[in-house]
Amino acid sequence: MTKKEIARDFLKLAANGHSHEAFRLYVGEKFKHHNAYFKGDADTLMLAMEESTRTNPNKVFKIHHILEDGDLVAVHSHLKQTPVDLGFAVVHILKFKADKIVELWDLGQPIPKEPINENGMF
Repeated sequence: MTKKEIARDFLKLAANGHSHEAFRLYVGEKFKHHNAYFKGDADTLMLAMEESTRTNPNKVFKIHHILEDGDLVAVHSHLKQTPVDLGFAVVHILKFKADKIVELWDLGQPIPKEPINENGMF
């Protein structure tokens, strides 16, 4: 699998309630992440992803763009906690060592009810 394919599969598994499998398959040793709301280790993030699925079982996650540059992959996506929720535009940046994810950044922007920009967020 390419790094882009691994990133896509990891995020889709995690969003669809399979965070344990996503981490088992794709996360390397000494993984760290930079989400300001959680401790920076793999177990904490994996459990937060699992809790998010329990809280929002009808979550919708759609990837719009995936970019690769060396050991980094950026994924631009639309995350909705429920099918009718406006959701967030999200960018995940994943750093790889060999074929394993070793570092993760995630940034999100809420989608406004009445956006000013006519081009949309995707």
